Amino acid sequence: MEKIWLQSYQEGVRAEVDVRAYSSIIDVLHTSVKKFGPQPSFSNMGTTLTYTQTATLVNQFTSYLQNVLKLQKGERVAIMMPNVLQYPVAVFGVLQAGGVVVNVNPLYTPRELAHQLIDSGATAIIVLENFAHTVEKVLEQTSLKQVIVASMGDMLGWLKGTLVNFMLRKVKKMVKPFHIPQSITFPQALALGKKQRFTPVPLGLEDLALLQYTGGTTGISKGAMLTHGNIVANMQQASEWIKANLVPGQEVVVTPLPLYHIFSLTVNIMIFANAGSKNILITNPRDINALVKVLQSNRVTVMSGVNTLFNALIHNEEFKKIDFSSWKLVLGGGMATQKNVAQEWKAITGVPIIDAYGLTEASPGVCANPLNNPEYTGTAGLPVSNTDIEIRDDNGKVLGIGEVGELWVQGPQVMKGYWNRPEETAKVLDSRGFVATGDMAEIDAKGYVRLVDRKKDMILVSGFNVYPNEIEEIVAAMPEVLEVACIGVPNEKTGEAIKLFVVKRDPALTREQIIAYCRQNLTGYKVPKDIEFCEELPKSAVGKILRKDLRTEK
Repeated sequence: MEKIWLQSYQEGVRAEVDVRAYSSIIDVLHTSVKKFGPQPSFSNMGTTLTYTQTATLVNQFTSYLQNVLKLQKGERVAIMMPNVLQYPVAVFGVLQAGGVVVNVNPLYTPRELAHQLIDSGATAIIVLENFAHTVEKVLEQTSLKQVIVASMGDMLGWLKGTLVNFMLRKVKKMVKPFHIPQSITFPQALALGKKQRFTPVPLGLEDLALLQYTGGTTGISKGAMLTHGNIVANMQQASEWIKANLVPGQEVVVTPLPLYHIFSLTVNIMIFANAGSKNILITNPRDINALVKVLQSNRVTVMSGVNTLFNALIHNEEFKKIDFSSWKLVLGGGMATQKNVAQEWKAITGVPIIDAYGLTEASPGVCANPLNNPEYTGTAGLPVSNTDIEIRDDNGKVLGIGEVGELWVQGPQVMKGYWNRPEETAKVLDSRGFVATGDMAEIDAKGYVRLVDRKKDMILVSGFNVYPNEIEEIVAAMPEVLEVACIGVPNEKTGEAIKLFVVKRDPALTREQIIAYCRQNLTGYKVPKDIEFCEELPKSAVGKILRKDLRTEK
C-alpha cells in the first residue's frame, strides 16, 4: 500500500492535517463568529442571518435548554426538521449545552420515529409543526419530557412569517392538527432563554456529539456514536481537500440536501461555516422549479447534491439558462454520479461534479476526487488526510491492486461504535479501529478507489457476480431512459436473475430496445431478463434510489 500512499500525497489530497486544531464543534462555531461576525451565515426563503445573529440565537437556545429544561451533559435531544433557519440554531444550541443531537428524518412514520426516540432515549425534541402530529402519536412510548414546535415562518420576520404560516396552515393544509399539551414554540424557547445567561459546558473531542441513525451494513436502524473529535477531524480533512478552491468569507453555498443527513450536516454546516460562507438552505429540494429560481437569483459558488438531483436539474430548461460564471465547486455524494449525468452537467454548466465517498460511520468523509481533475473519473477518489483503507476478502485477507473485496476504513473520523449495541459494533469494527463499509471496491495502481457496489446488493447469476451499478450505468446512458434501478430476483435455472425498473424519458421506449442495447454492451449473464416500466423510483430523503424497496415490491 506504500505506493498508493505516496501517490495520494502527490495528488494533494493526503497532506496530513491537525485533527485536534479545535477542542469541539462549538469551538469551531466560536472561531467562525469571531472571524466573520457581520457576514451572512445562513439564509432561507429570503431571510439571512449573520454569524453574530446566529450565535446570539444559539446562546438563547442553549440558555433555554440549560436553565429552563435543565438539560444535563450527555442527554439526547432529537431534531426533526427540514432545512430551515431553526436547524443550525438547534444543532449548535444542543451541542453548546452539552447535549447529544439525534437527527430525525421528518418524513418518518410513527413506527420509525418511535424506534429512534426509544432507542436513543431522547428527552426532548425540536419538530417543525408540519410533522408534530407524528410526534403526538408516539409520545407515550418515549422518554420525551419536552416538545419544542417550530413553524416555517418563525424566523422570517413578523409580516412574512405570518403570511408563510397562514399559507401553509390554512391554504395548503400542510399542517395536520395535533395536540401536545407539554409543547412550547421555538420562539417561546428563545424568549425564555434570553432572560438568563448560560453557563459554558466543558467539551472535549472525546465527548459524544451525534447519534446518527443508519441501517449500517446489517440489521435494524442503529445510532452511530459520533464524537466532537470525529466531526472536527472530518471537517479538517475535507477543508484540506477543498481549501485551494475556497476563499474564506466569500463563498455562497447552496444546500439542497437535508441537514439531518450526515453528508449535508458535516459539509454544509461544519465545513462551510468554518470557511465563513453564506449557506442558502433549501427546504424542499423536490421542487426543482423553486430550486432553479434560487440558483438564478444568487451568485452561487458552491453546491452539493446527489446524482438524482443533478439529473433532474439538467433536464430543466430554466436551469440551462443560468449564468454559471460564478460557480467554482459542485460536490457529489450520497451515491455515485453516473457518467452520462456528469458529462451533461459539465456541458451545461462548465463545472465538473467532484465525487466524494463516505458513510455515516465515518462522519462521513473517506475518499474524494482531486479538485484539479476536471474530467469524470468514475471513481470515489483518493483517501482523505489521516485515513487508511484496505480491501479485504470474506476471510479478512487484505487484497492487492485491482482485486475486488470489501472496503475497510480507519481514521480519526471513524465512529466509537453503535449506541447500546456492542454485538453490532463488534461485527463492523475490528481491533485496529478499521470499520467495514459494506461496499465492494477495488484500488487501482494510482490509489484511486473504484466502488463496485453494495455488498448486499450483489446479484449471483449462475455463479457469476453481477453488480447492479454496472447495469444501471449502461442503461442510464440510453437517451430514452430517465432513471433506472437494478435488483436480483429468484430464478429456478440461474439462482437469481436481473430485473430492471425503468423510468422513461421517451414514452416510445420498449423492453426490446433496452435488452438489445444491453446485449451490445454487456456479457450474456448480465443482460436483464425482466424489465418493468414505472412512473418513478423510490428514493431516500437524500435522493438515493432505494433498491431494498424495489425488492419488497417486486
